[in-house]
Amino acid sequence: MKLTVTEAAATWYKDEMMLEGNETIRFFVRYGGCSNVQKGFSLGVNTDSPKNVGVETKVDGLTFFVEDEDLWYFDGHDLTVNYNEETKEPDFHYEA
Repeated sequence: MKLTVTEAAATWYKDEMMLEGNETIRFFVRYGGCSNVQKGFSLGVNTDSPKNVGVETKVDGLTFFVEDEDLWYFDGHDLTVNYNEETKEPDFHYEA
């Protein structure tokens, strides 16, 4: 699995979560919501310390990661997080 976060999306997280840089942002599996990959589950986001990183990427001083235990959710898909100008929030794109 490959994790990509655009600079515009990283800036959004920095602004929305009042981050200064050198923080870690975890994408994790949560029960409920909707997803194009796993029915009945969705991605949650928080600032958390990595324990057993499955994949990570660094953008604009932030480290975005998914723990190894949550990689099943992506079912072999890569995740790209873009910033959507119309909705003014991140978009998650799953690519096989």
